Order: sequence, then C-alpha cells, then structure tokens
Amino acid sequence: MSEVFNFSAGPAVLPAPVLEQAQQELRDWQGSGMSVMEMSHRGSHFMSIAGQAEADLRTLLSVPDDYRVLFLQGGATSQFAMVPMNLLRGRQSADYINTGAWSKKAIAEAGRYCTVNVAATAEASGFTDIPARDTWQTDAGAAYLHYTPNETIGGVEFDWIPDTGDVPLVADMSSTILSRPLDVSRFGLIYAGAQKNIGPAGLTVVIVRDGLLGDMLDGAPTMYNYRLHADAGSMLNTPPTFGWYLAGLVFRWLLGLGGLASIEVINRRKAGRLYEAIDASDFYHSPVAPGCRSLMNVPFTLADSSLDGDFLTVAEAAGLLNLKGHRSVGGMRASIYNAMPEAGVAALVDFMREFERTRG
Repeated sequence: MSEVFNFSAGPAVLPAPVLEQAQQELRDWQGSGMSVMEMSHRGSHFMSIAGQAEADLRTLLSVPDDYRVLFLQGGATSQFAMVPMNLLRGRQSADYINTGAWSKKAIAEAGRYCTVNVAATAEASGFTDIPARDTWQTDAGAAYLHYTPNETIGGVEFDWIPDTGDVPLVADMSSTILSRPLDVSRFGLIYAGAQKNIGPAGLTVVIVRDGLLGDMLDGAPTMYNYRLHADAGSMLNTPPTFGWYLAGLVFRWLLGLGGLASIEVINRRKAGRLYEAIDASDFYHSPVAPGCRSLMNVPFTLADSSLDGDFLTVAEAAGLLNLKGHRSVGGMRASIYNAMPEAGVAALVDFMREFERTRG
C-alpha cells in the first residue's frame, strides 16, 4: 500500500508536518533533553508550549480579550454536564436544538440538572436538515441556548449562527471548529473535543466569556468548575500535556497555511468535489438536504446496499480507510477534516467512479 488516506470521524487524521515534527521532538524537545511527555506541566518548558498554543488559537479565531481559553480533559461528553452546571446561574431551564445524535446526548445529560426545552428538532426529517429559525419555540427564561453546529454522524451542518439576543449561545463545535473563520463574540461558550480538527483524543478546548464564570451549581464537582480552571490557567490538575503540545503544533500549521480563511477555501473545494461526484451519480446518494450539508463529514449510501461490504473491502485495499458509516445510520461516511489532503478526496472520487463502473 503506497499511500493511505484515513477518513475516520475521530480520532481523525492529523497533518503530516505535525506528526513529523512531533516525531523529531519526541525524545528531546528543542534541546531540553526531555520529551514533552516527561516534562513538569508547571516547568518553564511546558509553560512556554502552553502559552504559545493559547496565543496561536486566539490568533486563529480572533478570540476577544474578555474570553477565557481552557484546555481540559473529559471530552466533549463531559461538557454536556459542565455547561448546565456552570451556566444555569440560578435559572431552571435551558433551550436546546436537536439536530441529531450529539444534540440528543447533550439534551439527555442536561436534563439531569435543569428543565430542557427542545426549542426545535429535525426528528421529522430523520435528522437530514435543520429546522428553520422562525419555527424555534424558545423559552424567554432560558439560561442559554445550546446547539450542535455540525452533527458528525448525520453530516448536517449550520452555515449560519443563530441570533439569540441576550441569551448566551452555547455550541458543541467538536467536528467543525477551525474549519473556517468564526465570530467568537456571538457565543457565550464554545467547546470542542480535540480529536477531529485540533489534535489527539484526550484534550477538550473550551472558550467561554468571562461574564459567565463564577456561579456554579451547588454540589457540583470541583473539577467541573470553569472558574477554577480559568483561574488556574487550565492547570487545576495535571493537564493532558502531550495533547496540548500537539494541538499547538496544529495551530502553528494552520497559521502557516494562512489561517482559517485559507483552510476554508481548501475545505469548500474538497467537500464540493465529493458532493459533486455523489450528486452526478444514480449509484450514490447523499441523505442530507443540500442547504445544510457538512463540509467535514460526508455521509452517502449506495443504491444497492448489498454492495456496502464489498465497497468497504475494496476501498481499504486501495488505501481508503474508515469509510464505514456510523452504526446508527449505516452506509458510508467520509470525514474530510482540515488535515485530509485534497489528494485524498481526489483518490476517493476516482475510486467511487471506478467502483460504480464495475459494480453499477
């Protein structure tokens, strides 16, 4: 196998230059004589790594000064509980938009701490579109509104940011963050698991407005308190140091490409090429409404589902890995995050056309 392209939804492909630099520095980071994995998280070497990573992420996203950037553990799944624990601030309810599997998980967990108002749901369409904004039934007393801008499993993505007025907007951006420029000031809080566009699994990034910190739900665990993490510089306990370091390398890689405006152009070109191939064929089908198709996760089905296994076997032999759709929806899914090169999408499109020619 001369070249492999990894279409995994997460843990996902990392940029080759990042892996190469990490390999070079694995045993000796910049002459320190230590691997990053061996360093004290409070020592000067790692503090410089952590500080540079935060500075670069702030640059990429133009994070305003009144927002804190946290590097945490527990994955985005822990955020399903941390968000209500920190953001209810004496209120009893929160609004949630249900657009698929990860929205539903967030809703279920939040229901342990507050009354959840599902202000809109795409359930009627089988989660293949996004409910129109004018159909949302929000609660005037809600502490915040939560949504999932990109559903990794269903491949449904918002191409707009909801206007929630004075109600803080909360977003699970695990599979879309850093894929394009973003107006962080529109949000009260953004969280993202790292294992798609940021770095390896085990790290979670939270960007939260200062004014939302400091009113924790009574009885909540100390480690779930955003204010304490912010005051401790994300070092309330030993952080995932190697994941933080690798995330910093990814941030530098993105800056070297020209930042998020540049990666957006590449991402739109990649996704456009794949969707064009799907739409031009009667053999393949995209289940997602055209107006809300994801740039990052592209699900598709074959006209004859009995060929699914054959498709996956032959694709793997051709170096196209992890194309099997999520077990809850079936079919195929190509995750084409920032680190997926355009050559990978081109190889997939060529393979799909040849498979159709010989099996269609």
